[in-house]
Amino acid sequence: MFKGSIVAIITPMNEQGKICKKSLKKLVQYHIKNNTKAIVSVGTTGESATLNQEEHKSVVLQTIEFAEGKIPIIAGTGANSTTEAVLLTKKLENSGIAGCLSVVPYYNKPTQDGLYQHFKAISESTDIPQILYNVPSRTGCDIKPKTIIKLSKLKNIIGIKEATGDLTRIHQIKQYVKNNFLIISGDDITALDFMQLGGDGVISVTANIAAKEMSKMCELALKNNFHNARIINEKLIPIHQALFLEPNPIPIKWATWKLGMIKNQKLRLPLTPLSYNSQLILHNALIKSNIKF
Repeated sequence: MFKGSIVAIITPMNEQGKICKKSLKKLVQYHIKNNTKAIVSVGTTGESATLNQEEHKSVVLQTIEFAEGKIPIIAGTGANSTTEAVLLTKKLENSGIAGCLSVVPYYNKPTQDGLYQHFKAISESTDIPQILYNVPSRTGCDIKPKTIIKLSKLKNIIGIKEATGDLTRIHQIKQYVKNNFLIISGDDITALDFMQLGGDGVISVTANIAAKEMSKMCELALKNNFHNARIINEKLIPIHQALFLEPNPIPIKWATWKLGMIKNQKLRLPLTPLSYNSQLILHNALIKSNIKF
């Protein structure tokens, strides 16, 4: 159920910086309608770093409620403290989530053994399926293939989101893990190449505004129809690029607001609104890729 286009959904907010339930419901319904395969709630794109734990839990529960069982919900539950990651995971047990996305602990820069022990402790605390999340550009720490392979043997660690952009990682991991261990891209610009090398899909920022296109591209790729998948991807490249002109989720918040999908582009400090020059580039990319809502 976690193959194909999975959206790393934004967390819409009102002018006071509170969660906008109405906009969140609208976004969830958009992904159901456009065949997104699963939703990651409160990941990096969902501003997990600026939500407190109660807000974090509340957004996940609201997302589950709005999904009405029509689309699986994966909760972002990672933290740089093992105790905190376990606590957040435990808080969401029996909530209806289909899995957890657990980021490599940031700032601490643990050893590979420290990473293994961190994820092992989370795994042992719950029966919820766990997807590892490797994004060294943000965490300052890279979980190496050997550690991933070792973790894949634990009972409920079912896959990894690889956001390194390093396509050689797929072969390094895939040849040593069980066949049903998921290897999912976390990088829109290389996602199709990632799938052509054996990846199972993408946890996507672009899917926030191009759900139908990303879903179709991934479906074609999983059927080995890479010629037609690449035609779709070529049209999306301007968007893939423009959405990372500034740190995620700054551009995607602006894009969803510009398209009328949410009421405003509110972010929480230290995140600030998209700069004027980046707005111009992203606006042109939306036109060039024919993205509408």
